[in-house]
Amino acid sequence: MEIRPLDPARYAGWQFTARYVTGSYLDISPSESGFALTRRPIAPPAEKSFTDQLFGSWLEAPAAFGAFDGQRLAAIGEGSPESWNNRYRISNLCVLEEADRRRGLGRALMDRLLAEARRAGARMAVLETQTCNEEAIAFYRSCGFAVIGFDLYSYSNDDPARREVRLEMGLKL
Repeated sequence: MEIRPLDPARYAGWQFTARYVTGSYLDISPSESGFALTRRPIAPPAEKSFTDQLFGSWLEAPAAFGAFDGQRLAAIGEGSPESWNNRYRISNLCVLEEADRRRGLGRALMDRLLAEARRAGARMAVLETQTCNEEAIAFYRSCGFAVIGFDLYSYSNDDPARREVRLEMGLKL
């Protein structure tokens, strides 16, 4: 496996589909001290997917990297500075094939993105995931990220009912 920068001239607009199966979600409910996060089961487990693209126009100065197995692109990671608040947004991190999971590709790309964030002088790295993406949440926590916020209606007016609430996670650098 080799981590290489992805050339924007070749990969700008390149689309990929992220897929995962989840058996639980974090339910967000009001509590006396603010909000409570409670893990709840999803039975039967649900398959989720979404399509995204690299080098989106909303990113300030994106950098993307690929984990290559020979010439085959096995995983991608992308991030960009947010100059208005001196944070570094990790916009994409995806192992493209189920067979490539648990090989350290995500960790290698995360390490590269965090190195980029530090090189850029960012005070914090941030990312978003969904409350139903239990494996991603566990992975990000293992990288030192913690929950720093959420948006109950970021994707649609039905996010809580769909158990796909936007979860913001961050890591102080």
